[in-house]
Amino acid sequence: MRNIFLFIRRFFTFFTFLLLQVTALWFLFTYNRFHRAKGLGVGNQITGWFNTQYNTVEDYFKMKEENRRIHKLNDSLMNLLPANFIRSDTSTHLLTDSIPYDTLGHYRQYRQRVAQVVYGTVNAEKNYFQINKGSKDGIKDDMGVLSSEGSLVGKVINVSPNFSVVMSLLHVQNKVNVLVKKTKSSGTIEWDAKDPRFLILKNIPVSDSILKGDTIITGSYSLSMPPGKMVGTVAEINKDPATNFFILKIKTAANFADLQQVFIVENLQHDEQEVLLEDTKKKM
Repeated sequence: MRNIFLFIRRFFTFFTFLLLQVTALWFLFTYNRFHRAKGLGVGNQITGWFNTQYNTVEDYFKMKEENRRIHKLNDSLMNLLPANFIRSDTSTHLLTDSIPYDTLGHYRQYRQRVAQVVYGTVNAEKNYFQINKGSKDGIKDDMGVLSSEGSLVGKVINVSPNFSVVMSLLHVQNKVNVLVKKTKSSGTIEWDAKDPRFLILKNIPVSDSILKGDTIITGSYSLSMPPGKMVGTVAEINKDPATNFFILKIKTAANFADLQQVFIVENLQHDEQEVLLEDTKKKM
């Protein structure tokens, strides 16, 4: 204890100077707008640098496993999946060089691009994540987005030249048509803003033989992505007493808290289909 007091006594002048200096700087940055703005700018640069270094270290430990998954499901193989092609009508002949055909005469309807997640949230009612591909890379609004394992995670809703924002499935306004793979029954999946590991599936009739573990896949009523993509599995089965339908709790196939790499799905016929639907609505 005596040594502590001797230390304080010895450096009393220095400690007093530090205290007065901190107090003076606090008054300067608190009551002077110019200095406060400069101070916030420097503070943001410092915190940004530390966040960048932290993300670099975090990515180092996570990228090994993520790269292993990417190699298993790389961009070129994804684009060769049969689900990306549909059979052409052999009774007619269409001459075009804009949609490539495979060796079996199927023409490409979907193209997939790989991107990296640079920012995301999972704990809000309306969750989004940002990817490092934008309009310069051919990304457009309403494109579907899959995880590195090929399961549905959301759709693009805003695009800049170099980045895009994706509305996650963990968004209370994002309602997606899906199917129970076993029974082919169609329903609507949404998030109840509670647990980011689970979604809610409605409109499945109680006459269906639903079991825990049954697979839920994307339906055929979306222009944004091919049908048959993994969404999740049934984790809990409840009956809605007010209707004749199930309320199913679905365990998501994707881990939204650890999204690193994703695939953006482009429907090459999206614009034509969209225009046709809009024209039909006007005629009706």
